[in-house]
Amino acid sequence: MTALTLRPARPTDAGRLGALLTDAVEDVPWKPRLRSAAEDIAEAGRMIEAGWVTVAEAPERRILGFLAREGAYVHALMIAAEAQGQGIGRRLVDDAKDRSPELRLWTFARNERARRFYAREGFAEIARTDGAGNDEGLADIHFHWSREGIPHE
Repeated sequence: MTALTLRPARPTDAGRLGALLTDAVEDVPWKPRLRSAAEDIAEAGRMIEAGWVTVAEAPERRILGFLAREGAYVHALMIAAEAQGQGIGRRLVDDAKDRSPELRLWTFARNERARRFYAREGFAEIARTDGAGNDEGLADIHFHWSREGIPHE
């Protein structure tokens, strides 16, 4: 695993975090683009301002990923394409688990890699939708993790 520092995001990180949000859509052909790159930066800034974001920073101070969490709800887990598979997502999720007795999140049903990751990390599937309730209109899955190990609806 890459040597990392986990730290709270700073306002000056919004550009890099916004780029990670943009790349996450551009790298997935089935995922519709709902925001411009500038709007992704603004969204990242909003999450940072709210105090939700932890970044994973490499020794050379490059941000390789981030997790945005509001209480138990994980809004986003983004890892740079070149840094995937190096344990960065696991580090960010473990940090969130240390800070919250439970975590909840949604991921798209078509996102097989994310589904496998969350299953390995102890998350349980608790609901599925056809996507009618999300902006993308894509089927999604609700996952839950608890220290007690019992999923709750």
